Amino acid sequence: MKRPYNFAAGPSTLAIDVLQEIEHELYDYQGTGMSIMEMTHRSKAFMQLCDDTKALFRKLYSIPENYEILFLQGGATMQFSCIPLNLANKKKCDYIITGNFSKKAAQEANKFAEVHIAYDAKENNYSSIPTQDELDLSSDAEYVHICSNNTIYGTQWKSYPNTNSIPLIADMSSDILSRKIDVSKFGLIYAGAQKNLGIAGLTIVIIRKDLLQDTENDVPVLLQYKTYADNDSMYNTPPCFSIYVFFKVLSWIEKQGGLDVIEKRNEEKAKLLYDVLDSSDFYIPHAQKEARSLMNVTFNCPSVELNEKFVEEAKNEGLLNIKGHRAVGGLRASIYNAMEVEGVEKLANFMKNFAERNRK
Repeated sequence: MKRPYNFAAGPSTLAIDVLQEIEHELYDYQGTGMSIMEMTHRSKAFMQLCDDTKALFRKLYSIPENYEILFLQGGATMQFSCIPLNLANKKKCDYIITGNFSKKAAQEANKFAEVHIAYDAKENNYSSIPTQDELDLSSDAEYVHICSNNTIYGTQWKSYPNTNSIPLIADMSSDILSRKIDVSKFGLIYAGAQKNLGIAGLTIVIIRKDLLQDTENDVPVLLQYKTYADNDSMYNTPPCFSIYVFFKVLSWIEKQGGLDVIEKRNEEKAKLLYDVLDSSDFYIPHAQKEARSLMNVTFNCPSVELNEKFVEEAKNEGLLNIKGHRAVGGLRASIYNAMEVEGVEKLANFMKNFAERNRK
């Protein structure tokens, strides 16, 4: 079977090797005689899988020992509530708004804390990332929140803001494990799994242990980070199959050569598409050059009609899910870790050909 190239923003494409391993073990996980999907989470086999997953994640991402790794559910969206409930305690927190999800996070936090907007890129339609000098950071904030990569608008933080001693919190749902970072610069990192880590159902939280504190009595038990930390993420049944797929993705990254190789490959893939945009007077890129995402490439044709034609003709060529987000329209190619270089090359060639055929 010839698989199409899936450029969806999430749930996104998985590596063929990962899918084949899952298929091979679907009925019998490591000789247990049962699928991981029907195995109790208290079994020796599954608990070993969780331990192995955390250990490999810690190794690949260079996560220091003073950080806890938590497996949660509810997607990144649930973290919009968990973070202020656990860390703000009705006090002030800073939010830097560079796109749709950081805006939603701030709106949700406003229910539980005093939210200060340290920057909002709405005036340039979220096409940029602020410099340090543009930030109006509070000296008394409990934390500073950012979204490291904006899937809808195609922008990405290249270097992170300096918040001094105030914990920096980052939603990394769409660029986690796509490049090397210094985890110690953050108080908490969170990510939904369905873009770069596997499949929907699992949310990863990396939290510095000193931030694991008792919450107010009215905070629901499953919204408290200590609940998961104190129970090894097994206070209730975790998203077992999603954790299993996460381990397979981590193993695939390790086999590729780790983040050094992955980061270089992601830069090469993005360059293929941005070179087309920069050399063309047909396409209109959305993100400013210095803020361009390596994960989500956003652009427009000269008209809405041509955008629609692009999507349909690309689909006929096996290039799927390039339509932009409903909030902004246009076109978007999501090129996460598992997207093959060959797929991006095919899209770049299609873009060149489409522009030539549709010039006025």
